[in-house]
Amino acid sequence: MIRKNPRGDQPIVHESAFVDPTAILCGRIVVHENVFIGPYAVIRADEVDETGHMEPITVGAHSNIQDGVVIHSKSGAAVTIGERTSIAHRAIVHGPCTVGPDVFIGFNSVLFNCTIGEGCVVRHNAVVDGCDLPPGFYVPSTQRIGPRTDLSTIPKVSPKASEFSEDVARTNNTLVQGYKHIQNEL
Repeated sequence: MIRKNPRGDQPIVHESAFVDPTAILCGRIVVHENVFIGPYAVIRADEVDETGHMEPITVGAHSNIQDGVVIHSKSGAAVTIGERTSIAHRAIVHGPCTVGPDVFIGFNSVLFNCTIGEGCVVRHNAVVDGCDLPPGFYVPSTQRIGPRTDLSTIPKVSPKASEFSEDVARTNNTLVQGYKHIQNEL
């Protein structure tokens, strides 16, 4: 469902993107080309700051927002999802937040008030809260990264983890074409 927020902002979805009929996109959202938004995902841009201003939630080209993902933002802050990025099942991305290009965010992970650099991998059930993760870092499953985390203890992304991330992005790009093909049958 694509709908306006109380302020009247309506999502802008590129014609080549696929949004599952059960997903909800509400408000000031920009979805670029060849994006996959899976079943029961919720992307909601409806809060404003103290002056009534709101930044958009933007999903970059060739990215995928998988089943049950929630993307929202506090007080009208921006959320940006980079190109070729995968946000896996039931993850929460809460702005203010910037997720760079070629990133993988694992199942049930939570991002809040952070920046995730290009090529990072955040595995399943991890939390990144209140800090900036430089490009190419690997956050293991269930790990919590915050402002007091010594980033020198965080490993770099291995070639195997990078290949996995690329494969997930490729697979979901293929799904866009398949679902667009059968869209009128749904």
